[in-house]
Amino acid sequence: MDYGGDVSAKECWEVLKNTPDCVLVDVRTTAEWAYVGTPDLTALGKDLLRLEWQSFPTMETSPEFPDRLTAMLNEQGATPETPVFFICRSGARSSHAAAAATSAGWRQSFNVATGFEGDRDQQNHRGSISGWKFEGLPWTQT
Repeated sequence: MDYGGDVSAKECWEVLKNTPDCVLVDVRTTAEWAYVGTPDLTALGKDLLRLEWQSFPTMETSPEFPDRLTAMLNEQGATPETPVFFICRSGARSSHAAAAATSAGWRQSFNVATGFEGDRDQQNHRGSISGWKFEGLPWTQT
């Protein structure tokens, strides 16, 4: 593992709630943010950072991701010791983003292992067995 580790959505929420300077970065696509929803951190007085790891429709990884991430985190006043959590749909893209962040110097980068929508159930649907939404954590949809 090339990053700080995997955490559950509930573990991420607890750290976000109890650690003033930690950050959550949603690395899904613009379409996912608009149509599926996003974690809502307003009750914690925090903003969700959004930065695509891959862009739809090609799903190519953005080579500018580390530089853009660093700029966003610096804007937030983050330091290399700030806990940074990454979330995607299921934990796959966010694990890659956490590894890239670690390589870029963000030493406390973590992956939300089941993501926003979670693993697939027996009917091949997401959202019914794990993930941010399944755990009943705050989220919003535009």
